[in-house]
Amino acid sequence: MPDSAGTWPRRGSILAFDFGLARIGVAIGELESGTAHAIETIAEETGNARFARIAALLDEWRPVGLVVGLPSLPDGGEHDMSRRCRRFANQLHGRFGLPVQLVDERYSSLAAEHDLAAGGHHGRAAKPRLDAAAARIILQQFLDARAHAD
Repeated sequence: MPDSAGTWPRRGSILAFDFGLARIGVAIGELESGTAHAIETIAEETGNARFARIAALLDEWRPVGLVVGLPSLPDGGEHDMSRRCRRFANQLHGRFGLPVQLVDERYSSLAAEHDLAAGGHHGRAAKPRLDAAAARIILQQFLDARAHAD
């Protein structure tokens, strides 16, 4: 699986995923503008249904690459979910043939909770938006890192 965003075009859309066992948050961003936006949370229960929804999103947005959040411990060590996220990233690359970049997602859910609370979304009402908000933060980190690398 390619894991280097340096080979990506300078323009185009990027879809990002905050992978979880129950839900997958999704965000869209643009390489040229460097902005990311939360779009949805996939809550389908089966892997086939999840990948069918992802395929529909790929058809709709036509991204040039994909980003997947990679959980890790505060010291940078592997998290229990790291292996599952790497597998998900490999599946995305294998199924759709797009470059996939893994991005450290430490504290993205906490930052997403803070952002949602600042917007007046608290507790259970915020839960459906949380994963997509975390995906937006992950994607924004990726886009910001690319902007600083140029």
